[in-house]
Amino acid sequence: MESFALRMTKNGKTPLYRQLYRYIIGEITSGRLSAGEKLPSKRRLAADLGVSVSTVDTAYQMLAAEGYVKAKPKSGFTVLHIERLRPPLRPAACVPKQAPRIQWQYDFDTGSVDTGLFPFKTWARIQRETVTGHPELLNHGARQGDENLRGAIAKYLHAYRGVLCTPEQIVVGAGIEYLLGLLARLFSGAVFAVENPGYPRMGRILQNSGVRVRYVPVDAEGMQIGALQESGAQIAYVTPSHQFPTGATMPAARRTELLRWAQGKAGRYVIEDDYDSEFRYDTRPLPSLQGMDPAGCVIYVGTFSKSIAPSMRVGYMVLPPQALVRWRAQFGMYSSTVSRFEQQTLCRFMEEGHFARHLNRLRIAGRSRRDALTQALYSAFGKQGVTVHGGHTGLHLLVTVHSGLSERQLVQAAAQQGVRVGGLSDYYAPDTQGCPASTVVLGYSGMDEETLRKAANALRRAWNVQASQE
Repeated sequence: MESFALRMTKNGKTPLYRQLYRYIIGEITSGRLSAGEKLPSKRRLAADLGVSVSTVDTAYQMLAAEGYVKAKPKSGFTVLHIERLRPPLRPAACVPKQAPRIQWQYDFDTGSVDTGLFPFKTWARIQRETVTGHPELLNHGARQGDENLRGAIAKYLHAYRGVLCTPEQIVVGAGIEYLLGLLARLFSGAVFAVENPGYPRMGRILQNSGVRVRYVPVDAEGMQIGALQESGAQIAYVTPSHQFPTGATMPAARRTELLRWAQGKAGRYVIEDDYDSEFRYDTRPLPSLQGMDPAGCVIYVGTFSKSIAPSMRVGYMVLPPQALVRWRAQFGMYSSTVSRFEQQTLCRFMEEGHFARHLNRLRIAGRSRRDALTQALYSAFGKQGVTVHGGHTGLHLLVTVHSGLSERQLVQAAAQQGVRVGGLSDYYAPDTQGCPASTVVLGYSGMDEETLRKAANALRRAWNVQASQE
């Protein structure tokens, strides 16, 4: 090759050496420059293109460094063999964009929180002092989470939930989904039983982690033990304090049955998700299942998503001794997935008493919002028009509407009025057999009392208009 027919743009944004470099790559990858062919000498090419020799040399050296050409002493640069890629038979499909999130006028999403209740000033002060005063937190910490945070969590769980554990048994991670995925891998050969209806993501997370899942029905007392026995599962995932979404509380007799099942065969465990247990309004919270377990068969998991904020992504689990040994053998080298600055901010928030005061404020707000929504629904529809379930605990209600409309019609009619509600059937898997008819799920933690009353009136307009058209 004597020279290149390349027109250089000397006043453009791309440097001259990079223009030459890109041009030669194109010649090589297209096959117009074949393997073994020599590039023009640097001086000859520089003269032909009207650039400096250093410009050509820089381009050649970049090509050599990336393996497109090879420099031979006293012989110049020779093109190396590069396998040509076949062009696609048809243009690659564009990756579809996700649909923009709908801006609802009233949103009964069960995962929302009221950001106005977050203690911004206190949290910001502690976080600022933590970031500026502790540069050592830039380094790695304990792999299960910082020890003082685990100590604060253990103290809180013992005082408020009756959990019996040491800080060494606690693993802190970036949310329940992450921790549950690791538990699935820890017990990869086991069959997991999950509640039906239940939290939809849990079954999917377990299946995506490669384990087999059995959906076990629940009744007014929680997971049915006979059906659990028949499922052949070794691990049972349950929400005994406040079953999601039905709101059922597992009584002592059913809890004892569940623990007997776990103790009945080696390798069985119960994963106790203490979902929404902090928000019990009419009676004292029931002690945890873990606190009743003398045999070390319960893995207790929890999160700060509702008590502080969903986006914080701090979850934890309490592993019984045998499971902890197994965990450390398999995952003991994993670093904690939660920032140490966030861990230490949360730790101080708990140790200084702010967390307890914040929880009390949330409970008061939750009770007031539950009452406001319940009264607004009965005012809008009458006690003959709707039945409200599961209001004693948690941050959502089940509402059965007696208007003759199906669940799907209720959800669609609400959407037409700018109101987001979820159907109870969304929580059933793999089918909706046994799902109560015309029942929707209303999460109320993201709206204040006045907004909830307006939302109930919007539902009245939506459902009464729809019913009159049937």
